[in-house]
Amino acid sequence: MSTPRISPVWLVLIGILSVQFGAVVSKGLFAEIPPVGMVFLRLTTSSLILLAFFRPRLRGRTVADWRPVLALGFALGAMNWAFYESFARIPLGVAVTIEFAGPLLVAAFGSRRPRDLVWVGLAAAGITLFGVGPTKVDAIGFGLALVAGGCWALYIVSTAATGRRWAGVEGLAVASTIATLGIAPFAVAQAGQQLLDPRLLALGALVGLLSSVVPYSLEMVALRTMPPRVFGILMSLEPAVAALVAAILLSEWLTPLQVVAIACVTAASVGAARTESGPKAQPQD
Repeated sequence: MSTPRISPVWLVLIGILSVQFGAVVSKGLFAEIPPVGMVFLRLTTSSLILLAFFRPRLRGRTVADWRPVLALGFALGAMNWAFYESFARIPLGVAVTIEFAGPLLVAAFGSRRPRDLVWVGLAAAGITLFGVGPTKVDAIGFGLALVAGGCWALYIVSTAATGRRWAGVEGLAVASTIATLGIAPFAVAQAGQQLLDPRLLALGALVGLLSSVVPYSLEMVALRTMPPRVFGILMSLEPAVAALVAAILLSEWLTPLQVVAIACVTAASVGAARTESGPKAQPQD
């Protein structure tokens, strides 16, 4: 008797929830360790696991091989740091929504259909709504979320370039290590001895598992049988899921106008995903 398999849709949804739970755990620790310190612990965990399992081949690599993986490493480090600094200042759901501007722009520029600009306009309108109304979003947090979105766009482009020169996820393993080493000096300068606290080390490892290892593994399994277009549509739900999880676990209740803003970006992301393959290359480490 065969064991029933879990639907790939559920695998993706569980991965999305795992990412948000990891963010919630991180935000609860920002009073004890600065965001860059938590990013360093997260990247360290994912890098060690990727290196242990995939053992990338480094010998015989050319400059052309290293160029995209260095860009990917920079994108990973900057994206995670900017994103963590962002939701340290603004609600998690708002930060995730603004960050989605990056992959939406990549989807729009990669399409030859003029109507796709409608989705970009809808997303822009949604993001603009966060800056109006009675409840203002912290300007620095807003800007950092946009920076994270821009880095996400670079992540998508450099992931494609890396995949053409590195087999499997070898390039991702190397890029994650590069990101970890690049962010290490800043983490040490700001977090210092906190990086050696056994409790914080354990929680940082948990964040790395929840935010990187678990969702990445589930998505790899799901994409074996799931069309990329369907995957893109499911990933479009992430801003709404982030807002819901943050409301329940962090009491970050949003205003009606902010809910409308998230709905606009989510609708734009679904529209872009239906047209092409949508916001792809989920930023795992």
